[in-house]
Amino acid sequence: MTYSIVARDEETGRLGLASQSHFFGVGRLVGWLAPGVGAVATQAFVNIDFGPQALDRLAGGDRADDALKAVVAGDALSAYRQLAFVDATGTATAHTGSSCVPSSGHAIGPGVAAAGNMLADDTIPDRMVQAYRNSTGDLADRLVAALIAAEAAGGDARGSQSSCLRVVSGTPSTTPWNETIFDIRVDDHTDPVGELARLLPLHRAFDKVGSVMFAPRIMMGQYENVPDEELEQALGDLAAADAVLGDNSEARFWRAVLLARAGRRDEARTAFDSVFARAPHLKEYLKSAAAVGFLDDPELYL
Repeated sequence: MTYSIVARDEETGRLGLASQSHFFGVGRLVGWLAPGVGAVATQAFVNIDFGPQALDRLAGGDRADDALKAVVAGDALSAYRQLAFVDATGTATAHTGSSCVPSSGHAIGPGVAAAGNMLADDTIPDRMVQAYRNSTGDLADRLVAALIAAEAAGGDARGSQSSCLRVVSGTPSTTPWNETIFDIRVDDHTDPVGELARLLPLHRAFDKVGSVMFAPRIMMGQYENVPDEELEQALGDLAAADAVLGDNSEARFWRAVLLARAGRRDEARTAFDSVFARAPHLKEYLKSAAAVGFLDDPELYL
């Protein structure tokens, strides 16, 4: 009912997983990742326990192929299961049980493994690996390219419903929640892979917005001792995000606020005029933001 790909980026060490299924909320079931440890896809007649079990073994020093053999051996129903692993060294492996519903199978390449069951075409896992290896961009882009290739070849034989994309860093951490780079789920959609591809640039854009909104000195607390290059980087990030976000005014609003905080009032007035022409309701929101210290005198910009 599902096809998935796991991979490790050779340049950054990042680990990622992408998946699509004709099943609600595939992201809550299939993908298990730990930064600097590995990525695991568990699917078919899914045993969710395989994900945490596999990551524990990888964290304990097992390579991907040894971890896979161990978790499969511990399940009396492993013939119905399908798994794909990649570890922090880039070793990839997979298991397709003999009772997985055809078409089913997996493909393995350097640093990447793809697996699928209930597929419309036997070649889909191979096509996913090829698309991943032949595509450009970062790890997230390449994982989405693999899903698109699978859909082009027929995808899940029953149709499409949900998809997910997750990427974590290659750095082991005691605070792994700080190492998540991408985390997107499409739980119920007529074109989940297409929707995932649409959301990926929005994820990047809002990452830029968040990097400025949540930054001490620049936006939080008193504006002080901000070097010109840091200010220009922040303004540029917000402008780049605004170009992606279309009718969403979030990046544009906070860019205007930042100009006001930096004392560039004429530019701020022009920026706020642009915001309010698109979203007049944000005039009242500006007063609320000013009330908690994001800028001194909102009346200058209303």
